[in-house]
Amino acid sequence: MPQLHELVTALAAPWVVLSPRSGQLTGSGAEGVYARDRRILSRLSVTIDGAPPVPIHADERTAASHEYVAVVEGLGDSNRHDPTVMLYRTREVGTDGMTERIRLVNRSRATVQCRLDVALGTDLAGTAAVRSGAAADLPELSPAYDGPARLHWDNSGTRVSARLDPGVTATPRLEPGEEFTLTLQVTADFPKGTTDFSIDPPAPQPPYTFGVDCDDKRVERWVDRSLADVQALQLAAGDNRYLGAGPPWYLTLFGRDSLISSGMLIPVDPELAAGTLRALAARQGTKVDPDSAEQPGKIPHELRAEVADHGGGLVLPAAYYGTHDATQLWIMTLHKAWRWGMPADEVRDLLPNLTRALTWMKEYADPDDDGFLEYVDESGHGLANQGWKDSADAVQWPDGTIAGAPIALCEVQGYAYAAAVKGAELLEAHGESGDEWREWASALQERFRSAFWVDGYPAIALDGEKNPVPGRASNMGHLLGTGLLDAEEEQTVADVLAGTDLDSGFGLRTLSTAMTRFNPLGYHTGSVWPHDTAMAIEGLYATGDSARASSYVEGLIRAAEAFDYRLPELYGGRGLLEESTPTPYPLSCRPQAWAAASAIAAIVAALGIEPDVPGGTLVLNPAESMPWEFLRVSGLRLGGGGLSLQWQSGGEDGAPGKLTVLEAPENLQY
Repeated sequence: MPQLHELVTALAAPWVVLSPRSGQLTGSGAEGVYARDRRILSRLSVTIDGAPPVPIHADERTAASHEYVAVVEGLGDSNRHDPTVMLYRTREVGTDGMTERIRLVNRSRATVQCRLDVALGTDLAGTAAVRSGAAADLPELSPAYDGPARLHWDNSGTRVSARLDPGVTATPRLEPGEEFTLTLQVTADFPKGTTDFSIDPPAPQPPYTFGVDCDDKRVERWVDRSLADVQALQLAAGDNRYLGAGPPWYLTLFGRDSLISSGMLIPVDPELAAGTLRALAARQGTKVDPDSAEQPGKIPHELRAEVADHGGGLVLPAAYYGTHDATQLWIMTLHKAWRWGMPADEVRDLLPNLTRALTWMKEYADPDDDGFLEYVDESGHGLANQGWKDSADAVQWPDGTIAGAPIALCEVQGYAYAAAVKGAELLEAHGESGDEWREWASALQERFRSAFWVDGYPAIALDGEKNPVPGRASNMGHLLGTGLLDAEEEQTVADVLAGTDLDSGFGLRTLSTAMTRFNPLGYHTGSVWPHDTAMAIEGLYATGDSARASSYVEGLIRAAEAFDYRLPELYGGRGLLEESTPTPYPLSCRPQAWAAASAIAAIVAALGIEPDVPGGTLVLNPAESMPWEFLRVSGLRLGGGGLSLQWQSGGEDGAPGKLTVLEAPENLQY
């Protein structure tokens, strides 16, 4: 599979460019210009007199704008150490294309004359083919010329157009101090997909007003870069905004990813969550279809314009429903949006979808009627695992044996409990009875307590024989704060998460180092995922274990610093005792939606902000132990108003810290 970790990403969804730090696209690996699940250009290279310039700097100015600086050897002043002829490439990615300005500058004392060539090529491969490596066997398409400075490529209804001004080849003659500029513009037209879904850019959005002032300046940099990436990752389904999960493979609407990300971001962008909820509700399942895993009331896993063949027998339909947690997460996100002030009419409009989602949990999510939600791929070409850890080896016994399906994941039961209770609250607030779902949740809680606990902690899952699969893993961290566990059980889980086998010092390992098949670079078997860590942080703060939560926040801050404050999708789990910075995971998307959203989730959780806008109250329960001495946040959005808070520690004498409300909506009591 092509590696991503050393590539530079310029992003304005749905367009993205992945290149080495030279800025040159050579057609190898994952390099390329992408849009709407298609590689638009695989090759974009610049040569001077037949040779590539020597790269010296890549300036990532914004998420969408980069400059690449190179030295042109063999031109300019001789017998000098200082470079005197330079090439600057300014790359601007927009939601409708890419513009690159190639500027040759002569700072020597002599006249310079050379030949500048721009080489372009494309295979128009699908992102799934690039990821699987199948695109390596595809030939470049032959271009058609619309003139000396215009060309295009066509394939299966997609047309890529390139315009170069003044042309593909130039022979500039530059006097001392002069410069020459060539401009490249790339656009594309796309066919209608096999579904009514298309990957479209959103309407322009204003910059976020949320800001952070912290004594630890790393926190400020982490938040700023994360929010810039959040804006760059935004897409739209009609008028509904959502976050594409991550470039280039996952830049589309995902149920689980988009819900978790937008849910974490409700305090800074509530309309993003509302748009995500509506976009997914519009595609909620209506029928039983084993091929796509669709079921009535089920929220989809991912939506694309066409079938995605990932190789190895994994072929996903354009509308694929193979997720066993997105439906519960949809309910939980709706409840959180409601409590943070989602307009009442918008909430009411989604109540029918809520009822269908709740019904799915009872009538379809538990096919053997044992009282737990379990999954199995019935299609033969879908995902074997359908929780967030969806790789084939994600659920395994301590000796490394893969657990047999159907699988009932522990966190899926936690989400289901929370969804039932929160769904009941929503129904009751709108004049309907929630008794059925409260009773269902209570019964699930008792069944879970009797079936899942093994070796003193919740098992990863129940396998197809209803045996609890032991092993210390991050899954149990998602149970905290769902209500499924009582206070003593939550403390037990918190104690397990505090172990050095799970706490890497850079975040929560997906699997304990004590497991036979622990692999620090295993996708779900030892690596660290920022969103996984952030969800455990939220649970630890919610259950009052602030010291352990803050320790994990500090781990994410260390990791963010190591990755220039743009946390990747995942990274290695060797840990702070073995390395000073985390090892990159080669295939990790960066930026990635729920990794970027994790910065906001950690801060809001530490401050203990618990609003109930419909009830007119705001509870502030800041953690006793914070990972900073001073923190001021401004521009949080709550019920149509603003919320700004300031935290100041009590100092070294152990006095309690103080949380001050600087701004809050007048209609809320706190």
